Amino acid sequence: MDPDSTPLLSALMAAAQRQTTAFHTPGHKRGQGASAALRALVGSVALGADLPELPDLDNLFAPTGPIRAAQDLAAQTFGAEATYFLANGSTCGIEAAVLTTCGPEDRILVPRNVHGSVLSALVLSGATPVFVEPMTDPDWDLAWGLTPSQVAAALAQVPDIQVVLVVSPSYQGMASNLGAIARLVHDHGAVLIVDAAHGAHLGFHPDLPESALEAGADVVIQSTHKTLAALTQAAMLHVQGQRVDRDRLCQALQLTQSTSPNYLLLASLDAARQQMADQGRELLQYTLDLAGRARSNLAEISSLRVLSARGSDQGSPHPSLPEETFQLDLTRLTVDVSALGLTGFAADEWLHGQRGVTAELPTLRQLTFILTFGNRAGDIDHLVQALAQLVQDSGGRRGARGGVPARSFSPSSASSSAPSFAPNSASNFGSRSAMARGRSKPITCPPLTPREAFFAPQRRVPVAEAVGQISADSLCPYPPGIPLVLPGEVITAEALAQLQAIQAAGGMITGLRDALETLRIVPTP
Repeated sequence: MDPDSTPLLSALMAAAQRQTTAFHTPGHKRGQGASAALRALVGSVALGADLPELPDLDNLFAPTGPIRAAQDLAAQTFGAEATYFLANGSTCGIEAAVLTTCGPEDRILVPRNVHGSVLSALVLSGATPVFVEPMTDPDWDLAWGLTPSQVAAALAQVPDIQVVLVVSPSYQGMASNLGAIARLVHDHGAVLIVDAAHGAHLGFHPDLPESALEAGADVVIQSTHKTLAALTQAAMLHVQGQRVDRDRLCQALQLTQSTSPNYLLLASLDAARQQMADQGRELLQYTLDLAGRARSNLAEISSLRVLSARGSDQGSPHPSLPEETFQLDLTRLTVDVSALGLTGFAADEWLHGQRGVTAELPTLRQLTFILTFGNRAGDIDHLVQALAQLVQDSGGRRGARGGVPARSFSPSSASSSAPSFAPNSASNFGSRSAMARGRSKPITCPPLTPREAFFAPQRRVPVAEAVGQISADSLCPYPPGIPLVLPGEVITAEALAQLQAIQAAGGMITGLRDALETLRIVPTP
Protein backbone atom coordinates (compact mmCIF):
# COMPACT_ATOMS: atom_id res chain seq x y z
CA MET A 1 0.00 0.00 0.00
CA ASP A 2 1.06 3.55 -0.62
CA PRO A 3 2.33 4.93 2.71
CA ASP A 4 1.36 8.45 1.60
CA SER A 5 -2.30 7.46 1.35
CA THR A 6 -4.81 8.04 4.16
CA PRO A 7 -7.54 5.46 3.53
CA LEU A 8 -9.63 6.15 6.63
CA LEU A 9 -9.21 9.92 6.63
CA SER A 10 -10.11 10.03 2.94
CA ALA A 11 -13.16 7.82 3.45
CA LEU A 12 -14.38 10.04 6.31
CA MET A 13 -13.88 13.20 4.24
CA ALA A 14 -15.87 11.69 1.38
CA ALA A 15 -18.68 10.57 3.68
CA ALA A 16 -18.86 13.99 5.32
CA GLN A 17 -19.24 15.68 1.93
CA ARG A 18 -21.90 13.29 0.68
CA GLN A 19 -25.41 14.78 0.71
CA THR A 20 -27.68 12.36 2.57
CA THR A 21 -30.73 12.52 4.80
CA ALA A 22 -29.59 11.19 8.16
CA PHE A 23 -31.82 8.98 10.27
CA HIS A 24 -28.89 7.59 12.25
CA THR A 25 -26.81 8.74 15.17
CA PRO A 26 -25.49 11.15 16.36
CA GLY A 27 -28.50 13.21 17.31
CA HIS A 28 -27.09 16.52 16.12
CA LYS A 29 -27.43 15.24 12.49
CA ARG A 30 -24.19 16.56 11.05
CA GLY A 31 -24.40 19.69 13.14
CA GLN A 32 -27.90 20.76 12.13
CA GLY A 33 -29.18 20.23 15.65
CA ALA A 34 -26.07 21.32 17.50
CA SER A 35 -26.23 24.30 19.81
CA ALA A 36 -24.84 27.59 18.56
CA ALA A 37 -22.16 27.45 21.24
CA LEU A 38 -20.97 24.01 20.11
CA ARG A 39 -21.00 25.06 16.46
CA ALA A 40 -18.94 28.14 17.34
CA LEU A 41 -16.38 26.01 19.18
CA VAL A 42 -16.10 22.97 16.92
CA GLY A 43 -17.15 24.30 13.53
CA SER A 44 -19.47 22.91 10.90
CA VAL A 45 -16.78 20.82 9.16
CA ALA A 46 -15.95 18.81 12.27
CA LEU A 47 -19.62 18.36 13.15
CA GLY A 48 -20.33 17.19 9.62
CA ALA A 49 -17.60 14.57 9.95
CA ASP A 50 -18.86 13.30 13.31
CA LEU A 51 -20.32 10.15 11.81
CA PRO A 52 -21.10 6.63 13.07
CA GLU A 53 -20.11 3.28 11.59
CA LEU A 54 -21.68 3.78 8.17
CA PRO A 55 -21.19 1.01 5.58
CA ASP A 56 -18.52 2.98 3.71
CA LEU A 57 -16.61 3.78 6.95
CA ASP A 58 -15.94 0.18 8.03
CA ASN A 59 -16.31 -1.38 11.48
CA LEU A 60 -13.58 -1.03 14.11
CA PHE A 61 -14.22 -4.52 15.53
CA ALA A 62 -14.44 -6.34 12.18
CA PRO A 63 -12.52 -4.15 9.75
CA THR A 64 -12.39 -5.08 6.07
CA GLY A 65 -12.24 -1.64 4.41
CA PRO A 66 -10.60 1.70 5.19
CA ILE A 67 -9.99 0.95 8.88
CA ARG A 68 -8.25 -2.30 7.97
CA ALA A 69 -6.16 -0.50 5.36
CA ALA A 70 -5.25 2.30 7.79
CA GLN A 71 -4.26 -0.17 10.52
CA ASP A 72 -2.13 -2.17 8.08
CA LEU A 73 -0.33 1.01 7.05
CA ALA A 74 0.22 1.87 10.70
CA ALA A 75 1.78 -1.55 11.32
CA GLN A 76 4.05 -0.99 8.34
CA THR A 77 5.07 2.49 9.54
CA PHE A 78 5.68 1.65 13.20
CA GLY A 79 7.29 -1.75 12.57
CA ALA A 80 4.58 -4.05 13.94
CA GLU A 81 3.01 -7.17 12.50
CA ALA A 82 -0.47 -5.92 13.36
CA THR A 83 -1.82 -2.63 14.68
CA TYR A 84 -5.16 -1.84 16.29
CA PHE A 85 -6.59 1.68 16.54
CA LEU A 86 -7.78 2.75 20.00
CA ALA A 87 -10.51 5.36 20.47
CA ASN A 88 -10.44 5.04 24.28
CA GLY A 89 -6.80 6.00 24.75
CA SER A 90 -3.91 3.81 25.88
CA THR A 91 -6.03 2.89 28.89
CA CYS A 92 -8.19 0.49 26.92
CA GLY A 93 -5.14 -0.92 25.15
CA ILE A 94 -3.38 -1.72 28.41
CA GLU A 95 -6.53 -3.31 29.79
CA ALA A 96 -6.95 -5.40 26.63
CA ALA A 97 -3.29 -6.48 26.63
CA VAL A 98 -3.48 -7.76 30.21
CA LEU A 99 -6.87 -9.41 29.63
CA THR A 100 -5.41 -11.17 26.60
CA THR A 101 -2.32 -12.53 28.31
CA CYS A 102 -3.48 -13.06 31.92
CA GLY A 103 -6.25 -15.04 33.51
CA PRO A 104 -7.39 -15.11 37.14
CA GLU A 105 -4.45 -15.71 39.50
CA ASP A 106 -1.83 -15.66 36.72
CA ARG A 107 1.24 -13.80 37.90
CA ILE A 108 2.30 -10.62 36.12
CA LEU A 109 5.46 -8.66 36.93
CA VAL A 110 4.61 -4.98 37.25
CA PRO A 111 6.71 -1.92 38.18
CA ARG A 112 5.16 -0.12 41.13
CA ASN A 113 4.98 3.17 39.21
CA VAL A 114 2.49 1.91 36.65
CA HIS A 115 -0.38 4.05 35.41
CA GLY A 116 -3.81 3.64 36.97
CA SER A 117 -5.01 1.83 33.85
CA VAL A 118 -2.90 -1.16 34.89
CA LEU A 119 -4.85 -1.27 38.15
CA SER A 120 -8.06 -1.44 36.12
CA ALA A 121 -6.55 -4.26 34.08
CA LEU A 122 -5.65 -6.17 37.24
CA VAL A 123 -9.17 -5.77 38.63
CA LEU A 124 -10.74 -6.89 35.35
CA SER A 125 -8.43 -9.84 34.74
CA GLY A 126 -7.96 -11.08 38.29
CA ALA A 127 -4.23 -11.45 37.66
CA THR A 128 -1.88 -11.47 40.63
CA PRO A 129 0.64 -8.62 40.47
CA VAL A 130 4.24 -9.08 41.54
CA PHE A 131 5.45 -5.54 42.16
CA VAL A 132 8.99 -4.27 41.69
CA GLU A 133 10.05 -0.79 42.72
CA PRO A 134 11.61 0.91 39.71
CA MET A 135 15.14 2.21 39.94
CA THR A 136 15.04 5.61 41.58
CA ASP A 137 17.52 8.46 41.37
CA PRO A 138 17.66 10.01 44.87
CA ASP A 139 19.32 13.18 43.56
CA TRP A 140 16.40 13.93 41.28
CA ASP A 141 13.84 12.04 43.35
CA LEU A 142 12.47 10.44 40.20
CA ALA A 143 11.74 6.85 39.24
CA TRP A 144 13.31 5.83 35.95
CA GLY A 145 12.10 2.28 35.31
CA LEU A 146 13.08 -1.37 35.51
CA THR A 147 16.53 -2.67 34.64
CA PRO A 148 17.37 -6.04 33.07
CA SER A 149 18.95 -7.11 36.38
CA GLN A 150 15.72 -6.43 38.24
CA VAL A 151 13.67 -8.38 35.71
CA ALA A 152 16.12 -11.30 35.78
CA ALA A 153 16.05 -11.43 39.58
CA ALA A 154 12.28 -11.30 39.72
CA LEU A 155 11.89 -14.10 37.17
CA ALA A 156 14.36 -16.21 39.15
CA GLN A 157 12.52 -15.62 42.42
CA VAL A 158 9.02 -16.14 41.02
CA PRO A 159 9.38 -18.64 38.15
CA ASP A 160 5.65 -18.82 37.40
CA ILE A 161 5.49 -15.21 36.19
CA GLN A 162 3.83 -15.42 32.78
CA VAL A 163 3.74 -11.76 31.75
CA VAL A 164 6.10 -8.84 32.31
CA LEU A 165 4.75 -5.31 31.94
CA VAL A 166 7.28 -2.49 31.63
CA VAL A 167 6.74 1.27 31.45
CA SER A 168 9.16 2.81 28.95
CA PRO A 169 9.75 5.65 28.44
CA SER A 170 8.80 7.20 31.76
CA TYR A 171 6.86 10.43 32.07
CA GLN A 172 10.20 12.26 32.21
CA GLY A 173 11.42 10.45 29.09
CA MET A 174 13.69 7.81 30.63
CA ALA A 175 13.76 4.68 28.46
CA SER A 176 14.74 1.27 29.83
CA ASN A 177 17.04 -1.20 28.08
CA LEU A 178 14.10 -2.98 26.48
CA GLY A 179 16.22 -5.11 24.17
CA ALA A 180 17.92 -6.83 27.09
CA ILE A 181 14.63 -7.10 29.00
CA ALA A 182 12.88 -8.65 25.98
CA ARG A 183 15.55 -11.33 25.66
CA LEU A 184 15.26 -12.21 29.36
CA VAL A 185 11.47 -12.36 29.24
CA HIS A 186 11.36 -14.49 26.11
CA ASP A 187 14.02 -16.88 27.39
CA HIS A 188 11.77 -17.36 30.41
CA GLY A 189 8.85 -18.19 28.11
CA ALA A 190 6.88 -15.09 29.17
CA VAL A 191 5.19 -12.27 27.27
CA LEU A 192 6.51 -8.69 27.31
CA ILE A 193 3.97 -5.85 27.32
CA VAL A 194 5.34 -2.31 27.11
CA ASP A 195 3.33 0.69 28.20
CA ALA A 196 4.92 3.13 25.75
CA ALA A 197 2.21 5.75 26.12
CA HIS A 198 4.88 8.46 25.98
CA GLY A 199 6.91 6.83 23.20
CA ALA A 200 4.87 6.97 20.00
CA HIS A 201 7.60 9.11 18.39
CA LEU A 202 10.45 6.73 19.16
CA GLY A 203 11.90 4.79 16.27
CA PHE A 204 11.77 7.68 13.82
CA HIS A 205 15.13 9.30 14.65
CA PRO A 206 18.51 7.73 15.50
CA ASP A 207 19.20 10.19 18.32
CA LEU A 208 16.19 8.96 20.28
CA PRO A 209 15.89 5.72 22.26
CA GLU A 210 14.86 2.71 20.19
CA SER A 211 11.18 1.93 20.11
CA ALA A 212 9.69 -0.93 22.11
CA LEU A 213 8.87 -2.73 18.86
CA GLU A 214 12.47 -2.47 17.67
CA ALA A 215 13.54 -3.89 21.03
CA GLY A 216 11.36 -6.99 20.56
CA ALA A 217 8.33 -6.39 22.80
CA ASP A 218 5.29 -8.56 22.08
CA VAL A 219 2.61 -5.93 22.74
CA VAL A 220 3.20 -2.17 22.69
CA ILE A 221 0.64 0.47 23.59
CA GLN A 222 1.28 4.04 22.43
CA SER A 223 -0.66 7.23 23.10
CA THR A 224 -0.37 8.66 19.61
CA HIS A 225 -1.98 11.87 20.81
CA LYS A 226 0.72 12.60 23.40
CA THR A 227 3.76 13.08 21.17
CA LEU A 228 2.42 12.88 17.61
CA ALA A 229 -0.36 14.83 15.89
CA ALA A 230 -3.45 12.73 16.65
CA LEU A 231 -6.46 14.02 18.54
CA THR A 232 -6.65 13.61 22.31
CA GLN A 233 -7.62 10.06 23.31
CA ALA A 234 -6.44 8.52 20.02
CA ALA A 235 -3.92 5.72 20.56
CA MET A 236 -2.60 2.50 19.02
CA LEU A 237 -1.83 -1.03 20.13
CA HIS A 238 0.89 -2.88 18.23
CA VAL A 239 1.63 -6.60 18.34
CA GLN A 240 4.31 -8.85 16.87
CA GLY A 241 5.41 -12.46 17.19
CA GLN A 242 3.46 -15.59 18.06
CA ARG A 243 3.26 -15.26 21.85
CA VAL A 244 -0.03 -13.35 21.86
CA ASP A 245 -3.34 -14.84 20.70
CA ARG A 246 -4.66 -12.17 18.33
CA ASP A 247 -8.18 -13.54 18.26
CA ARG A 248 -8.30 -13.21 22.03
CA LEU A 249 -6.80 -9.74 21.76
CA CYS A 250 -9.62 -8.70 19.42
CA GLN A 251 -12.13 -10.06 21.95
CA ALA A 252 -10.46 -8.11 24.73
CA LEU A 253 -10.50 -4.90 22.69
CA GLN A 254 -14.24 -5.30 22.20
CA LEU A 255 -14.59 -5.47 25.97
CA THR A 256 -12.61 -2.31 26.60
CA GLN A 257 -13.45 -0.08 23.61
CA SER A 258 -16.61 1.87 22.96
CA THR A 259 -19.07 0.33 20.52
CA SER A 260 -19.52 3.86 19.16
CA PRO A 261 -15.93 4.92 18.38
CA ASN A 262 -15.40 8.50 17.32
CA TYR A 263 -14.33 8.52 13.69
CA LEU A 264 -12.58 11.86 14.02
CA LEU A 265 -10.27 10.20 16.54
CA LEU A 266 -9.71 7.17 14.31
CA ALA A 267 -9.07 9.35 11.23
CA SER A 268 -6.58 11.44 13.20
CA LEU A 269 -4.57 8.25 13.80
CA ASP A 270 -4.48 7.64 10.06
CA ALA A 271 -3.34 11.22 9.45
CA ALA A 272 -0.67 11.13 12.18
CA ARG A 273 0.68 7.85 10.80
CA GLN A 274 0.92 9.25 7.27
CA GLN A 275 2.69 12.36 8.57
CA MET A 276 5.34 10.26 10.30
CA ALA A 277 5.76 7.93 7.33
CA ASP A 278 6.39 10.94 5.11
CA GLN A 279 8.26 13.34 7.40
CA GLY A 280 9.02 11.55 10.66
CA ARG A 281 12.78 12.02 10.79
CA GLU A 282 12.62 15.66 9.71
CA LEU A 283 9.90 16.50 12.21
CA LEU A 284 11.80 14.91 15.06
CA GLN A 285 15.05 16.59 14.07
CA TYR A 286 13.17 19.87 14.30
CA THR A 287 11.87 18.85 17.75
CA LEU A 288 15.34 17.88 18.96
CA ASP A 289 16.67 21.23 17.74
CA LEU A 290 13.99 22.99 19.79
CA ALA A 291 14.93 20.91 22.81
CA GLY A 292 18.59 21.76 22.35
CA ARG A 293 17.72 25.44 22.17
CA ALA A 294 15.74 25.18 25.41
CA ARG A 295 18.48 23.28 27.25
CA SER A 296 21.19 25.66 26.10
CA ASN A 297 19.26 28.74 27.24
CA LEU A 298 18.09 27.23 30.54
CA ALA A 299 21.64 26.17 31.39
CA GLU A 300 22.41 29.88 31.88
CA ILE A 301 19.87 30.12 34.72
CA SER A 302 21.91 28.88 37.65
CA SER A 303 19.00 28.44 40.07
CA LEU A 304 17.38 25.78 37.88
CA ARG A 305 18.47 22.25 37.05
CA VAL A 306 17.49 20.61 33.78
CA LEU A 307 17.49 16.83 33.56
CA SER A 308 19.89 15.40 31.01
CA ALA A 309 21.78 12.17 30.49
CA ARG A 310 24.62 13.76 32.46
CA GLY A 311 22.41 14.67 35.40
CA SER A 312 21.78 18.36 34.80
CA ASP A 313 22.71 20.72 32.02
CA GLN A 314 24.76 22.68 34.54
CA GLY A 315 27.22 19.79 34.29
CA SER A 316 26.72 17.98 37.58
CA PRO A 317 27.62 14.29 37.32
CA HIS A 318 24.94 11.67 36.91
CA PRO A 319 26.60 8.33 37.75
CA SER A 320 23.18 6.79 38.26
CA LEU A 321 22.36 6.63 34.56
CA PRO A 322 24.69 4.15 32.84
CA GLU A 323 23.99 4.27 29.11
CA GLU A 324 23.52 0.51 28.91
CA THR A 325 20.63 0.71 31.40
CA PHE A 326 18.71 3.89 30.59
CA GLN A 327 18.58 6.44 27.82
CA LEU A 328 16.91 9.84 28.02
CA ASP A 329 14.46 11.07 25.40
CA LEU A 330 15.74 14.61 24.94
CA THR A 331 12.38 15.89 23.71
CA ARG A 332 11.26 15.72 27.37
CA LEU A 333 12.31 18.72 29.45
CA THR A 334 12.27 18.27 33.24
CA VAL A 335 13.21 21.29 35.32
CA ASP A 336 13.90 21.14 39.07
CA VAL A 337 12.59 24.30 40.77
CA SER A 338 13.05 23.20 44.38
CA ALA A 339 16.14 25.41 44.89
CA LEU A 340 13.81 28.41 44.55
CA GLY A 341 11.93 27.36 47.68
CA LEU A 342 8.94 26.45 45.50
CA THR A 343 7.08 23.27 44.82
CA GLY A 344 6.46 22.28 41.24
CA PHE A 345 2.77 22.86 41.86
CA ALA A 346 3.38 26.47 42.95
CA ALA A 347 5.69 27.10 40.01
CA ASP A 348 3.15 25.61 37.63
CA GLU A 349 0.37 27.81 38.98
CA TRP A 350 2.54 30.93 38.62
CA LEU A 351 3.71 30.08 35.10
CA HIS A 352 0.21 29.26 33.91
CA GLY A 353 -1.50 32.20 35.57
CA GLN A 354 1.12 34.92 35.13
CA ARG A 355 2.87 34.01 31.90
CA GLY A 356 0.55 31.63 30.05
CA VAL A 357 3.13 28.83 30.04
CA THR A 358 1.61 25.46 30.91
CA ALA A 359 3.64 22.40 31.83
CA GLU A 360 2.54 18.83 31.23
CA LEU A 361 3.36 17.60 34.72
CA PRO A 362 4.04 19.40 38.01
CA THR A 363 5.40 17.39 40.94
CA LEU A 364 6.64 18.36 44.36
CA ARG A 365 10.05 19.36 43.02
CA GLN A 366 9.89 19.51 39.23
CA LEU A 367 8.03 20.55 36.15
CA THR A 368 8.05 18.38 33.03
CA PHE A 369 7.40 19.91 29.61
CA ILE A 370 6.61 17.90 26.46
CA LEU A 371 8.25 19.28 23.30
CA THR A 372 6.93 18.18 19.92
CA PHE A 373 7.06 19.41 16.33
CA GLY A 374 3.86 21.28 17.15
CA ASN A 375 5.96 23.77 19.13
CA ARG A 376 7.75 26.74 17.61
CA ALA A 377 10.97 28.60 18.42
CA GLY A 378 8.90 31.38 19.93
CA ASP A 379 7.40 28.88 22.37
CA ILE A 380 10.88 27.98 23.59
CA ASP A 381 11.82 31.63 24.02
CA HIS A 382 8.61 32.26 25.94
CA LEU A 383 9.28 29.28 28.20
CA VAL A 384 12.84 30.37 28.96
CA GLN A 385 11.78 33.96 29.63
CA ALA A 386 8.97 32.82 31.91
CA LEU A 387 11.28 30.56 33.93
CA ALA A 388 13.82 33.36 34.21
CA GLN A 389 11.09 35.64 35.52
CA LEU A 390 10.01 32.94 37.97
CA VAL A 391 13.56 32.79 39.32
CA GLN A 392 13.70 36.56 39.61
CA ASP A 393 10.34 36.84 41.37
CA SER A 394 11.27 34.09 43.82
CA GLY A 395 14.46 35.92 44.74
CA GLY A 396 16.67 33.42 42.96
CA ARG A 397 17.23 31.50 46.19
CA ARG A 398 19.45 28.49 45.85
CA GLY A 399 19.61 25.58 48.25
CA ALA A 400 16.26 26.24 49.95
CA ARG A 401 13.69 23.51 49.73
CA GLY A 402 10.67 25.48 50.82
CA GLY A 403 9.26 22.59 52.78
CA VAL A 404 9.71 20.14 49.91
CA PRO A 405 11.06 16.84 51.21
CA ALA A 406 14.55 16.06 50.01
CA ARG A 407 13.35 12.64 48.98
CA SER A 408 9.73 12.13 48.07
CA PHE A 409 7.65 9.05 48.69
CA SER A 410 8.41 5.98 46.63
CA PRO A 411 5.15 4.20 45.76
CA SER A 412 6.33 0.79 46.87
CA SER A 413 6.70 1.99 50.45
CA ALA A 414 2.91 1.91 50.57
CA SER A 415 3.20 -1.86 50.58
CA SER A 416 6.25 -2.16 52.81
CA SER A 417 4.26 -4.33 55.20
CA ALA A 418 3.27 -6.72 52.42
CA PRO A 419 4.74 -10.21 52.19
CA SER A 420 7.94 -10.18 50.14
CA PHE A 421 10.11 -12.70 48.41
CA ALA A 422 13.54 -12.89 50.05
CA PRO A 423 16.17 -11.57 47.65
CA ASN A 424 18.90 -13.90 46.50
CA SER A 425 22.38 -13.07 45.24
CA ALA A 426 20.91 -11.92 41.94
CA SER A 427 18.91 -9.25 43.72
CA ASN A 428 21.71 -6.76 44.17
CA PHE A 429 20.16 -4.87 41.29
CA GLY A 430 22.44 -2.58 39.32
CA SER A 431 25.16 -2.29 41.95
CA ARG A 432 27.17 -0.14 39.54
CA SER A 433 24.40 2.42 39.63
CA ALA A 434 24.42 5.08 42.33
CA MET A 435 20.65 5.19 42.35
CA ALA A 436 20.50 1.50 43.16
CA ARG A 437 22.67 1.63 46.25
CA GLY A 438 20.46 1.46 49.29
CA ARG A 439 17.30 1.83 47.23
CA SER A 440 16.59 -1.65 45.83
CA LYS A 441 13.85 -3.56 47.60
CA PRO A 442 12.60 -7.13 47.31
CA ILE A 443 9.71 -7.80 45.02
CA THR A 444 6.38 -7.73 46.82
CA CYS A 445 2.91 -9.15 46.56
CA PRO A 446 0.30 -7.16 48.53
CA PRO A 447 -1.96 -9.00 51.00
CA LEU A 448 -4.84 -8.85 48.51
CA THR A 449 -4.89 -8.56 44.74
CA PRO A 450 -6.55 -5.42 43.37
CA ARG A 451 -9.51 -7.54 42.25
CA GLU A 452 -9.92 -9.14 45.69
CA ALA A 453 -9.83 -5.73 47.35
CA PHE A 454 -12.26 -4.26 44.81
CA PHE A 455 -14.90 -6.89 45.49
CA ALA A 456 -14.27 -7.35 49.22
CA PRO A 457 -16.52 -5.85 51.94
CA GLN A 458 -15.33 -2.33 52.68
CA ARG A 459 -15.83 0.34 55.28
CA ARG A 460 -14.77 3.95 55.71
CA VAL A 461 -12.55 5.00 58.62
CA PRO A 462 -10.97 8.27 59.75
CA VAL A 463 -7.62 8.76 58.04
CA ALA A 464 -5.77 8.49 61.37
CA GLU A 465 -7.11 4.95 61.77
CA ALA A 466 -6.18 3.86 58.23
CA VAL A 467 -2.48 3.29 58.86
CA GLY A 468 -1.73 -0.43 58.84
CA GLN A 469 -5.07 -1.26 57.20
CA ILE A 470 -5.57 -2.72 53.72
CA SER A 471 -6.69 -0.06 51.27
CA ALA A 472 -9.87 -0.42 49.27
CA ASP A 473 -9.13 2.77 47.33
CA SER A 474 -6.73 3.76 44.60
CA LEU A 475 -5.26 7.09 45.68
CA CYS A 476 -3.61 8.68 42.72
CA PRO A 477 -2.07 12.10 42.08
CA TYR A 478 -3.14 13.16 38.60
CA PRO A 479 -1.19 13.77 36.52
CA PRO A 480 0.81 11.56 36.22
CA GLY A 481 -1.87 9.00 37.13
CA ILE A 482 0.47 6.76 39.14
CA PRO A 483 -1.26 5.55 42.33
CA LEU A 484 0.53 6.10 45.63
CA VAL A 485 -1.82 3.59 47.27
CA LEU A 486 -3.41 0.64 45.48
CA PRO A 487 -6.39 -1.48 46.50
CA GLY A 488 -5.01 -4.47 48.38
CA GLU A 489 -1.94 -2.67 49.72
CA VAL A 490 -1.22 -1.82 53.34
CA ILE A 491 -1.60 1.91 53.99
CA THR A 492 1.51 3.41 55.58
CA ALA A 493 2.05 6.64 57.48
CA GLU A 494 4.59 7.65 54.85
CA ALA A 495 2.05 7.24 52.06
CA LEU A 496 -0.50 9.37 53.90
CA ALA A 497 2.10 12.03 54.63
CA GLN A 498 2.97 12.20 50.95
CA LEU A 499 -0.68 12.46 49.92
CA GLN A 500 -1.19 15.26 52.43
CA ALA A 501 1.92 17.06 51.14
CA ILE A 502 0.71 16.82 47.55
CA GLN A 503 -2.75 18.02 48.50
CA ALA A 504 -1.35 20.93 50.53
CA ALA A 505 0.90 21.90 47.63
CA GLY A 506 -2.09 22.14 45.29
CA GLY A 507 -1.91 18.76 43.60
CA MET A 508 -5.00 16.83 42.55
CA ILE A 509 -5.62 13.37 44.02
CA THR A 510 -8.19 11.06 42.48
CA GLY A 511 -9.89 8.35 44.53
CA LEU A 512 -10.70 10.56 47.51
CA ARG A 513 -14.29 11.00 48.62
CA ASP A 514 -13.48 13.96 50.88
CA ALA A 515 -10.53 16.20 51.73
CA LEU A 516 -8.41 13.26 52.90
CA GLU A 517 -10.42 12.99 56.10
CA THR A 518 -11.50 9.37 55.61
CA LEU A 519 -10.36 6.38 53.60
CA ARG A 520 -11.99 3.12 52.61
CA ILE A 521 -10.37 -0.04 53.92
CA VAL A 522 -10.89 -3.78 53.67
CA PRO A 523 -11.52 -4.95 57.25
CA THR A 524 -9.35 -7.84 58.37
CA PRO A 525 -10.40 -10.45 60.94
